[in-house]
Amino acid sequence: MLRGSCNCRGVTFTVRGEVRSVSSCHCGQCRKQSGHVWASAVAEQPDIEIAGDVRWYAASPIAQRGFCPTCGAFLFWKHKDETSMSFALGALDGPTGLKLQKHIFVADKGDYYEIADDVPQREN
Repeated sequence: MLRGSCNCRGVTFTVRGEVRSVSSCHCGQCRKQSGHVWASAVAEQPDIEIAGDVRWYAASPIAQRGFCPTCGAFLFWKHKDETSMSFALGALDGPTGLKLQKHIFVADKGDYYEIADDVPQREN
């Protein structure tokens, strides 16, 4: 079980069940929403229990981003046609036991940094 929250603790969440697709996203939307790279993992929506008021922003015709309306923390990403949801690794409390599995959308990464690890990279 994993627990997390936004910066002001107005939104808290618990993740139970299988966690997969531990990744760093370098797409332009994630960089703008988070201020840099967005690290996340995926679980099925019923396995993520959320407490507090989450605001959902329709970032594109196919996906929404969930954030805290008080502190602005970017916490969740979900595709409108999928049963899973991504949650922010940076919002987790305590040790996670998770390891980064991939970098995604590296074709869109900022020019101000290099990816300097041996984790697999996907162009999109």
